Amino acid sequence: MPMIAETLAAVAAINLASFAAFGLDKRRARTGGRRIAESTLLLMALAGGTPGAFAGRRAFRHKTRKQPFVARLYAVAALQIAAAMAAAWWLTRQG
Repeated sequence: MPMIAETLAAVAAINLASFAAFGLDKRRARTGGRRIAESTLLLMALAGGTPGAFAGRRAFRHKTRKQPFVARLYAVAALQIAAAMAAAWWLTRQG
């Protein structure tokens, strides 16, 4: 059970960090500060922070019209869904 709790804590942390990164980048965009690279935002999503990234996009209305970025974020989400489905299939085959 401790491994499940640690995993859930890690997933929550990366999602919180991803959400916060979108807010911080939006603030920096408005104030002319140093921006967070799109590649960093996408890597955070790829590391498990996709829900936080989508929530941050919506909450801060950030990166909503940058079509290449939006397409890449959806590709990350699709990849994660496919990986989760493959893992579920593999786990049901073990026995």
